[in-house]
Amino acid sequence: MKRAFLYSLVAAALTLHSASAEEGKAIFNGKDLTGWEGNKDLWSVKDGAITGQTPASEADPKKSPLSHNTFLVYKDGKVGDFELTFKYRIVAGNSGVQYRSKELAPGQYGPVVSGYQADFEAGTTYSGILYEEKGRGILAQRGQKTVIKSQAKNPADPKSKDFAVEATGTVGDSKEIQASIKSEDWNEYKIVAKGNHLQHFINGKQTVDVTDEDAANAPKEGILALQIHAGPPMIVQFKDLILKQ
Repeated sequence: MKRAFLYSLVAAALTLHSASAEEGKAIFNGKDLTGWEGNKDLWSVKDGAITGQTPASEADPKKSPLSHNTFLVYKDGKVGDFELTFKYRIVAGNSGVQYRSKELAPGQYGPVVSGYQADFEAGTTYSGILYEEKGRGILAQRGQKTVIKSQAKNPADPKSKDFAVEATGTVGDSKEIQASIKSEDWNEYKIVAKGNHLQHFINGKQTVDVTDEDAANAPKEGILALQIHAGPPMIVQFKDLILKQ
């Protein structure tokens, strides 16, 4: 009798753990920046959303004073294989979510990060792409399916690279995807990373599909971080961040 009761408790605990893992974990409490670290002059919580805002430069009102991109870093663990969903809103400028990334030496305006980025912007070109910050650059344009492969550098060409981005197909029409993105309003973003397979989605539409076979450069694990980009004064907001590991 006691053994049967013990088994039922274990089964219930396993079921609860499985359901919890399936539902995911909220990584922003909606009130303050507990669990996150960045420049407090640039990052805050407004209207229940993580808010990054840059002022206008006194010398040039069309630019912010930032001399480098800076980040709000999630400090409660790293990610490897995961799914992250969140909502974002952006007014001017460019932003994104870093994943499987690493912190570099901090800059004048706060943390500096390198790694995969799920990009988005106030413009019409980069939202949904896969970009590698301070790394290999654009790994997939919006709508592309790509494979990243290692290659030998050309010793006769100082600009040659040790990797190549091969477009192998499409996941959708770039203009149609862009047309579904709401300007200066809330949009839903999803990032899925499993092994070397990476996918981004905005408002339910897949934007990229990447297989990173460049083993020497492909990060397997790292931090999450939110970006403020150098350039024009901007506002970016994030909410409803749910992480499934």
